[in-house]
Amino acid sequence: MYYLYGPGKANEHTDPHMVAAWGAGVPDPGRGDNTNIPLLAALLDAPVAALESRPPAQHVYHVPVSLDPGDRILSDEEWAEVAREVMDATGVAPKDDPMGARWVAIRHADNHIHIVATLARQDGLKVRLSQDKKKMQACARELEVRYGLRRLASGDRTAAPWPTTAEAEKAKRMGRDETPRQTLQRTVREAAAGAQSEDEFFTRLQRSGLRVSKKTADDGSMLGYSVALPGDRTGAGRAVWFSGSRLAPDLSLPRIRERWTGTPAGALLESAGPVATRAAAWQAAAEHVHQAAAILGQSGNAASAGEMVALSDLLTTYATQAPAEVRQQLRDAARTFERAGRAPTSRQMTTDAHRHLRTATQLVAMSASLGVSGGEAAAAITILVAVALAVVAAQRLHQAAQHRAQEEAAALAGRHLRAATEIAYGAGADGRRGSRAMWQRTRMDPSGPALADRFAPVVRQTLPTLAEQVLSEAAWPALAATLAQVEAAGYDPATVLGQAAGARGFGDAESAAEVLVWRLQRRMTTDAEHGRPPVTGPIKTDAPAPVPTTRTTGEGSDEGGTTTPTETTPPPVVSRADTSLGDGVPTLGEAVRQAVPEYVSEVLSDPAAAGLAAALRRAVAEGHAPADLLAEVVAARDLADADSVAQVLTWRVQGRLTPGRSRPLPRTTGRRTSSPTAPPSRAGERTAAELAQDAARKSGPPRGPRR
Repeated sequence: MYYLYGPGKANEHTDPHMVAAWGAGVPDPGRGDNTNIPLLAALLDAPVAALESRPPAQHVYHVPVSLDPGDRILSDEEWAEVAREVMDATGVAPKDDPMGARWVAIRHADNHIHIVATLARQDGLKVRLSQDKKKMQACARELEVRYGLRRLASGDRTAAPWPTTAEAEKAKRMGRDETPRQTLQRTVREAAAGAQSEDEFFTRLQRSGLRVSKKTADDGSMLGYSVALPGDRTGAGRAVWFSGSRLAPDLSLPRIRERWTGTPAGALLESAGPVATRAAAWQAAAEHVHQAAAILGQSGNAASAGEMVALSDLLTTYATQAPAEVRQQLRDAARTFERAGRAPTSRQMTTDAHRHLRTATQLVAMSASLGVSGGEAAAAITILVAVALAVVAAQRLHQAAQHRAQEEAAALAGRHLRAATEIAYGAGADGRRGSRAMWQRTRMDPSGPALADRFAPVVRQTLPTLAEQVLSEAAWPALAATLAQVEAAGYDPATVLGQAAGARGFGDAESAAEVLVWRLQRRMTTDAEHGRPPVTGPIKTDAPAPVPTTRTTGEGSDEGGTTTPTETTPPPVVSRADTSLGDGVPTLGEAVRQAVPEYVSEVLSDPAAAGLAAALRRAVAEGHAPADLLAEVVAARDLADADSVAQVLTWRVQGRLTPGRSRPLPRTTGRRTSSPTAPPSRAGERTAAELAQDAARKSGPPRGPRR
């Protein structure tokens, strides 16, 4: 009680006071003398002393109830009703029972309250708790609807245990960025994701520096394992051990073994064919991910659950191998997607989609030992695109199955991946369009040509003037796989393909197929985020079929497909004080005006401009000319459709300023040719990353374990 009514650990408590209690007339130390705190504590403890039986060892029942960062502020009266509903739902103090336990609800901040009760009824009996946490979750869902709050997902027993307060405090004292539990979770997951057998799994654990203890049966068979972080000890000097199941539900030994029940890893790599460089391995992995995304979730719930595990393993493994510029975003995506990889169903690990994803994982793991060829930048973007498509498919599967926690995890992972894609574009930008290969024709298993043959008639019928161009482009296999994924998600492929092509011209895009892949991805992403059903039938329209254009400003196109150039007049700049980027260099407004004059007003009026200014100040400190750097990252991809140009530019600049970076990502070498094996660059179409900006800003920081 002294803590709840006190200033807090960092003077963060404001106006501590009581909003509700078990009865009328209960003294509130926040509205009187602080000497009332012992009196209040004595009143709460009185039923414990009067128990007819032995008091419980831990008789204090503490429930923090908090709002999401985006929720409105509740009044004291509303918080009082929340507290009464929670006490009633748990059975600690039912509304219609005057003999229930004593409790108080204290508010010392706008966004949460603390409910404190004693587990003794006023009739001399103990409080019997049964499924109280589950009941509180159900109560929270009802209160969210009643008060118009953000609706969260109830627990389904798939979440990994959160670090305790004691663990967090200990990590802080030791100067650690994360608790030992979190370090062990990450290290064990990385070992399990990349291992090809049980022996290799334990070898990876030992090589990572963990202490490992194996539990064996009398016959020598392995029953389980525990791990400990060197140096992590109790007050008595004993090592702190965690079993796999204590780290996360899917890190128990039986769950980890399920990864090796399908095709042996050696056979998977053999089927992928020989690869000599890291870029080739990543390109081959991307092709397998595209093919997996096209058939994800088509073999039932158990198979889908197994495929989610394989996709989670792929993200985890790629996060350890990805270029430094995007490694943190990949780690964030992998950590977030863990929950999406744990569906509350049984798992089957033998489907074609699972095999493709496991093959991709092994290719990525193997790539660490391969040489660098100069094409890693293009390959990194290619695999990012493929994984982002697969994560969109996973989000829709969880949405259809009403796995809300997993759906939200997949959506957030997708946002991290889209941010990584933009950063990767910025990291490889040098002001020359077409200097980076984006798509490669890689080896495809038998389903690859089958998909291409199957959807070629759809393209010819829907886009008669574009068909031959699309079918001859390097990105066509990826588009065919995306159309299969679209169909699997419940859309009519011809309808959504026509809508994607007719949304706007193709401008200066060098690959119509590539543009269509991104538009279809964006369509599925936005539909999933807003809960919109897929389009299942053709929509009649009298509009002519879209044709390729050569656009100057994106306007003035006639029915014949030619473009009447129109002069671009930059919009008026919003009146505001310009932001300095340092001594002797252009201001933010001047740099933007030189690099993207048509977006000056939009950038300077965007709240994200502050982040762009901060990134450019870092660039100046590292010796970059801000206007020149902006011009380089602007040339990476078209900005015409960006929801937040300032945010997209910030991401791209960050790609050039990642800590430890000494030079841009290595670019594909060699002169561009018209050969179909030389894939086009990305231009004339934005990613779904920009679309996610508003949603990302609204979503706020990750939520803690309580409501």
